[in-house]
Amino acid sequence: MNCAVSLPRLPRVAHWRKGIVRFMDIILHVGAHRTGSTSFQHYLRGNRAVLMADGTALWEPYMLRKGLFTGLFAKPRMMNGRNLQRRAMGRIRMQAAQAMRAGAARLLVSEENMIGAPRACLRSATLYPAIGERMARLDAAFEGRINRVVMSIRAQDLWWSSVAAYGVGRGHTVPDAGRIAGIADSARTWRNVITDMACALPQVKIKVLPFEQFAGQSDKILAAATNSAAPRNHAQSWLNRSPDAAMLRKKMAENGVPASALPAHLVQGEGRWNPFSQTQAAALREAYADDMMWLTAGADGLATLTEDHSRERAGFSLPAGVLTKGQTHDQQTDPRFQGRLAQTG
Repeated sequence: MNCAVSLPRLPRVAHWRKGIVRFMDIILHVGAHRTGSTSFQHYLRGNRAVLMADGTALWEPYMLRKGLFTGLFAKPRMMNGRNLQRRAMGRIRMQAAQAMRAGAARLLVSEENMIGAPRACLRSATLYPAIGERMARLDAAFEGRINRVVMSIRAQDLWWSSVAAYGVGRGHTVPDAGRIAGIADSARTWRNVITDMACALPQVKIKVLPFEQFAGQSDKILAAATNSAAPRNHAQSWLNRSPDAAMLRKKMAENGVPASALPAHLVQGEGRWNPFSQTQAAALREAYADDMMWLTAGADGLATLTEDHSRERAGFSLPAGVLTKGQTHDQQTDPRFQGRLAQTG
């Protein structure tokens, strides 16, 4: 069975727009969340002038969250007689064309929300359930010209803990025991996420970077994305880190959430919040080990594992650096996909 992404009918590309980004590489850095994406974007902004001089145009959240993608991922709808998806695609193509006319050899788009929101993962108790459809929409918006996607992944027990702590710190509900059990029992792993992405982008090279090896090394992430040397300025910033117990209680109080909603040992104690039992955490770590084995073995030709052999073992904490908040706001066929169907959420 051929791989396909089930999508509503996408707007056709106007003839006068076709090929506007034909001679410019388009590279997507899609996160994931809680894998150093904010630190990477801080690094990119700090080196914007260097990147521009090297022919790299940069789109990152400070630009994208002002409305460039608005309507692209929503259900098809009209407003004032205008198709919001079509308008989003038009904005993206126009901005890409402007970057190419300005002399950019490549366009680097870094935005973790392209693949979905962490709260959607928590609601569904699964990893990025709609990534297939979202990446297909991006592919249509860029007229099938995406060259490369870079994605960081992280051990599931720590990734889910970080997502939950960050969400609670921003005023969201503390996940109950049933939700935590559902997450731990979910059969969906990074392998499924990467497979869905590859199904939606069958001609695109996907690079997967383990967070444990690339944390605090934004220059190496950029080098992996562009296949070229990267500046080292601002490379070791550490932003938007998960709150520890004390900070979590403080943030919950600021948002009117009682600290009593936390596990008893964290109501007064210190340390990192891990909502999983030892058995649940072990199952999630085993799932991550299986994902890494699959990637090391070639990922069925769907993706390439990029490793940093200069860091043989991840430490217990990231390198020292800037410890402030980040942003002020938060169908083609391919023989590789025989028998696979991209999950559209």
